[in-house]
Amino acid sequence: MKKHKHNGHGEHAVENRHHGAPDDDRRGTARVPERGVPTHPPVRSVAVWGPIAVAGVLALFVVIGVWRHMRAHSEQERFAQQIGRVSVDVVDARRDEKPKDLILPGTFQAFKETTIYARANGYVKDWKVDIGDDVKEGQLLAEIETPEVDQQLAQAKASYEIAKVTADRWRDLVGKNVVSKQEYDQNEKAYEGAKANYEQLQKLQGFQQIMAPFDGKISARFVDFGTLVTAGSGTAGTPLFGIVQSDPLRVYVFAPQENAPSIHERLSAKIVLQEFPGQEFDGTVTRTAGALNPQSRTMQVEVQVPNHEGRLYAGMYGQVKFFLADENAPIVVPANAFLFRTEGPQVATIGNGDRIHWQNIHVGRDFGDRIEVLDGLKENTKVVMNPTDDLREGTQVEVKPTGESKPASSVAQSASTK
Repeated sequence: MKKHKHNGHGEHAVENRHHGAPDDDRRGTARVPERGVPTHPPVRSVAVWGPIAVAGVLALFVVIGVWRHMRAHSEQERFAQQIGRVSVDVVDARRDEKPKDLILPGTFQAFKETTIYARANGYVKDWKVDIGDDVKEGQLLAEIETPEVDQQLAQAKASYEIAKVTADRWRDLVGKNVVSKQEYDQNEKAYEGAKANYEQLQKLQGFQQIMAPFDGKISARFVDFGTLVTAGSGTAGTPLFGIVQSDPLRVYVFAPQENAPSIHERLSAKIVLQEFPGQEFDGTVTRTAGALNPQSRTMQVEVQVPNHEGRLYAGMYGQVKFFLADENAPIVVPANAFLFRTEGPQVATIGNGDRIHWQNIHVGRDFGDRIEVLDGLKENTKVVMNPTDDLREGTQVEVKPTGESKPASSVAQSASTK
């Protein structure tokens, strides 16, 4: 069925509505393509690159998923390890550093002490100091009249002057060859002898004045005005004064053989006296005998004690307290660092890789806050504090930083003071 349509130019166009195809197709004429529309679709490009792009996207999603899964799994393992690792406190097994007290009786002696005797016979003319006076070195203590020495000195002076004049004359004569050389030598030696005797008596006369030999305190006065004194010492002479220097004081003790090796110079000591309850005086070991008395098996030790205030006196009796470190002291651990298990007493130690190792030990003395370990534990081994049976052999633990680790003796001491 054909329908005629007027196109506005007086012409008629026929439309074939039966087949719905344009007339020009039926007539075999070529259709003019519109501008911007491709004549053929890119069938080959889509077919090749489309599947590749889809496969790449899928592979990327797979890689991202695997990576996320592995990361989550590693984080879970790390978290599980952190949750499962136990944190423990440790202490270093050390030898007992607590010093031992050694108390010995001691006798006080002055640092310097002497008795002054007369060097010339005579009488006490005057004394200048008395008991308890402090004196300085070279200070005048007393004067002695020595009439015999004065007369001897006058005679010696006369003999010396005559010998000197004679020697001078013979010296001139021998120069002129008037006298022999032998005669000159005899007179020269006689002059020298007279001179020596005169100088000796001069020095002896100088002992009329009694001087202090050192700084100190007068501890005794044995003479009075007019006392006849005899030159000499001991029983042969007459003592004049006693003088002591008591700052510092020396304290002598005798250390037993077992403690002698631990006492050495510059070792500190404390001096305790009954007259001063609750007080201790500081002292220092200045010298030791270095040998034992074969009868008593003891070693003499000297301790010096400052005495600036003069509260201590020579001749006093007291006790000297030494603080001795035992070089062969046993290893100790805190009392709460070991357990009595079926295998016996054990401690949990930290081995390689921060892993638990239960070590059997041989327990010695019980000091309350500390336990003596006789065998089974080496020095400086790290021991777990407050271990429990949950700590299995080989369990890896988290040890607190080394700065928080303390020696066994320090831990025990701090625990006992709380």
